[in-house]
Amino acid sequence: MSSNLGLFLLFLSFNLKPLEELLKEIRSCKICKGQLPNFPRPVVQASVESKIVIIGQAPGQKVQHSGIPWDDQSGNELRRWLGVSKEQFYNDKLFALVPMGFCYPGKGNSGDLPPRSECAPRWHQPLLAEMKDIRLIMLIGQYAQNYYLRDIKNTTLTERVRDFRNYLPSFLPIVHPSPRNKIWQKRNPWFEYEVVPFLRAVTADIIQLSSP
Repeated sequence: MSSNLGLFLLFLSFNLKPLEELLKEIRSCKICKGQLPNFPRPVVQASVESKIVIIGQAPGQKVQHSGIPWDDQSGNELRRWLGVSKEQFYNDKLFALVPMGFCYPGKGNSGDLPPRSECAPRWHQPLLAEMKDIRLIMLIGQYAQNYYLRDIKNTTLTERVRDFRNYLPSFLPIVHPSPRNKIWQKRNPWFEYEVVPFLRAVTADIIQLSSP
């Protein structure tokens, strides 16, 4: 674990509940009941042994039904970027999958609504602090980046992703793998030949170091 990331997690590690108890509480959360299109069904994956934390946006309707995080086209693309199988991706000792909003927020005029703002302030700090061996936190999309990189002013998502090395070793900002972002990727071809290979390399290194 890097010293910067270690200090960040140490700052969070006070007044905590055991992770299994915390996950049970998250999955039974109904704070936003009545403000969601479905009955609340928070979706999350984590273990005290998780090495890579992926902080995304919010489940889509398909994921809300299945209860499996990233169980959609976006997940397929993300796994391609990372160079991992589904078996590896859903191994909570390797990956923690923590969205900014744990339930599907509903449909807006131009896609899904933003993640509910209640989730991250309530659940992220205790979740991250319970994971004792985090090597990397990936921030996927503008909502995760705006929340975790909020002290860095006047930067766009494209600038953050292009300058991703500036945020290492604590964070790695990347674009969301949604099919809606294909236009962005065509406009920014450097992502596929520069960022994706880095993602695969750093993910492979962490998985290899985690192997018995």
